[in-house]
Amino acid sequence: MESELHSIGELARASGLGVGTLRYYDGAEVLAPAWVDPQTGYRWYRPDQLADARLLARLRRVGLPLAGIRAVLGAAPGSGEARRVLDAHLHRLEDGLADARRELSLIHALIDQREQPMSTTPADVRRTVPTEELAAALDAVRFAVCGDPELPSLAGVLFEPDGAVLRLVATDRYRMALAEVPASEAPASEPATPAAPACGVIVPTPLVDAVRALLGAGPAEARLTLGGGLFRCEIGDHRIEGAALDFDYPDHRALTRLEPQHRITLAAADLRAAVETGATRTLPSGPHGTDCEVTVLTLTEDGRLTVAADPAPEDGRLTVAADPAPEDFRLAVNRDFLLDALDAGRPDRSDQPGQLLLELGGPIAPLAIRTPGRAGTFSVLMPIRLP
Repeated sequence: MESELHSIGELARASGLGVGTLRYYDGAEVLAPAWVDPQTGYRWYRPDQLADARLLARLRRVGLPLAGIRAVLGAAPGSGEARRVLDAHLHRLEDGLADARRELSLIHALIDQREQPMSTTPADVRRTVPTEELAAALDAVRFAVCGDPELPSLAGVLFEPDGAVLRLVATDRYRMALAEVPASEAPASEPATPAAPACGVIVPTPLVDAVRALLGAGPAEARLTLGGGLFRCEIGDHRIEGAALDFDYPDHRALTRLEPQHRITLAAADLRAAVETGATRTLPSGPHGTDCEVTVLTLTEDGRLTVAADPAPEDGRLTVAADPAPEDFRLAVNRDFLLDALDAGRPDRSDQPGQLLLELGGPIAPLAIRTPGRAGTFSVLMPIRLP
């Protein structure tokens, strides 16, 4: 009998699996030998088991769990079960890669932050900004502020002076919003601020909301003071001030280096209507893995944008100015986050009222939503991997 069988050593050399590994899979009831010598305990395998051993070696290389390996090797020919197991494992790997890319982007941002700190203003910086512009900027970013108590560093808006503008940034890791306000130096009667690299302070959410409530009818300009761990806003005879958050803030410059493949201009009202009435999918892709409603955006070869589920409907398409794109292009985003971003865009304030500019980089690339005429004000939504 032994002359018709392969020894465990021969099977190990032919398959690339170690002898110890073959013993393990025997004990796990995955690849049992054809015969075990009752006197020596030595294992022997049939020639046709070599194909299973080689398949097992490849399944191990792609990280398929033990239960999956057992299911693939035990699947009945023609049942399709083996392919279903492998497809499910591939989706898990792709989801894990998307999560890893997202986390690595944040890690790179934190490393950049350590090398180029931008969250603490060492000395007072004073800027004068138009109250109407500041109100519009706060409206454009407030929706993206993080409400997760486990991420206190994101529980506010970053106020970042940068030359002739004041940049506001908010993020909750799943979306980011930026807005710019024209800013001038403090009056000559106040101490001048030396030129310095961009820096800023994180203004906590309650203080942000208090400032926004003050930006109504009244003086056309607001005086802001940032530094020393404090934030102050003065409008006429009114003054609001409080402590800034003492944390490092993610470097938005690293997270918003987008490389769009498609730039699409369309009517904001039409897009909102399509999103509100379009089909959605429920996926566990919200904060902390909670379920959320997902909108799928597709581009067709005739340059149309479709808000669709899977499969895509034939109606409800919006005509847009876009380069031809493959029909299988599908970008999934959190529906509520998308509606928030559309509201925050405030296209009525742009040079092209009622229009929005969407920048799409691919099915796993962030979606940027811009308002024409407001280059420094835009939102970025992270994509959701479809199963």
